[in-house]
Amino acid sequence: MRPARGRRLLALGLALLVALGACAGQGEEDDGSDSPTAPMEEKERAALYAAIESFVGKGWNGSGIYPDPCGWSPIQGVSCDLFNGLWYPTSISIGPVLDNSLQCAPDAKFSPQLFDLRRLRTLSFYSCFPASNPTAIPAASWEKLSGSLETLEFRTNPGLTGAVPASLGRLASLQSLVLVENNLTGAVPAELGALLKLRRLVLSGNGLSGPIPATLGALRGLLKLDLSNNQLQGGIPPELGGLKSLTLLDLRNNSLTGALPGFVLGMASLQDLLLSNNPLGGTLPASGWERLSGLATLDLSNVGLAGAIPESMAALSGLRFLALDHNRLTGPVPARLAQLPSIGAMYLNGNNLTGALGFAPGFYRRMGRRFASWDNPGLCYDVAAVDAAHAPAGVVVCKDLQEPGARAGAREDGGRKPEASSSLMASSSVGFSAAGPGGFLVHGGGSGHRGCAPWVGAAIAAGSDSSDRWTGSRTWRNL
Repeated sequence: MRPARGRRLLALGLALLVALGACAGQGEEDDGSDSPTAPMEEKERAALYAAIESFVGKGWNGSGIYPDPCGWSPIQGVSCDLFNGLWYPTSISIGPVLDNSLQCAPDAKFSPQLFDLRRLRTLSFYSCFPASNPTAIPAASWEKLSGSLETLEFRTNPGLTGAVPASLGRLASLQSLVLVENNLTGAVPAELGALLKLRRLVLSGNGLSGPIPATLGALRGLLKLDLSNNQLQGGIPPELGGLKSLTLLDLRNNSLTGALPGFVLGMASLQDLLLSNNPLGGTLPASGWERLSGLATLDLSNVGLAGAIPESMAALSGLRFLALDHNRLTGPVPARLAQLPSIGAMYLNGNNLTGALGFAPGFYRRMGRRFASWDNPGLCYDVAAVDAAHAPAGVVVCKDLQEPGARAGAREDGGRKPEASSSLMASSSVGFSAAGPGGFLVHGGGSGHRGCAPWVGAAIAAGSDSSDRWTGSRTWRNL
């Protein structure tokens, strides 16, 4: 009995020692985590306080309110990471995104200390510089962040004026450059073509002018290129044909000329091609559309197109949105367009198309007002094939074309034609929603097409990244 009892006492003693050791280890860990401040270089901390203070105002007592900005007293909008046992700020976001977000003072300005944050990966400003505080993006010191900065964003800053600095081309690690809805002017710097790691370039909603730099064709990893809603002139450079990974090309609402470039038919990764409201001219390519099987959105409205709609466009098997309205297109509408398996909205109104629409009754029932073909004086439909309830709006019955009193654009039932434009016209909040950050896509703006917004919204969102989504107005907003 005694040996057995001894073994039990020994086992109990060993268990007690293990438990005490575990408690001691836990106590040591607790002591480390309860230290007054996390390890952080004083120079880095001082640079962080100075940089933020220059934006939010001198009344901001950073060291008093946030003595441990990467530890137990974090700053809203600032994220940190550990490098070699020390904390470094890696992300700074300033703007009214959340209730307790850092917000810029009326006299916000850039501080030289901003460029001393050597591990900074993300820098974002939203609604920070009002028109009453005209401020330019610093032209120098960006090279100090060349090894770390991956994302640079300025969104909705009416007071952000001047040129896009050529020195941004020195940010060798940059993957996303978003300068949306500011007041920037001048040319798109050719130096941006040196940002070989860039995946997203969005400069929409500014006053940029001059040509599109051919150097952008060197950005072979680029996924999204949005230069819409500026004052760019000249042709679309053929060098952009080398962007084989591009999924979004948005050049809407500029003054670009020189016809629809044939090289776009070789950009097999394209999902959204938006060129509307440019005086491009020219004709639609007769063949090659089958190479764009992943294209979901094609907006060529109001670009001065002439000639016929090629039947080969029916090979766009992934197409969900087609806008060819307000051009000078002639000839018949290819009946095969109705066989596009994914089509959800088609706008052909405002052209010189002629002949009888050859679509099946089910097409009109399915599309409703998402199909527009009015303002084509020589276009008609067969009343025997389509019931009055689903007849295409603003298109006459074919027999009426032979009658002297027929009114082009009027339906047999006397209904008035709707007024509409399919163009994905840009408006003001490109990039951020009213709720906060994140570039997004919005469908609305043109009257008469409200019914297509939810369907097309879901369709496009499915092919976009997390920063792209659709809402109910007819406006494309970025990335």
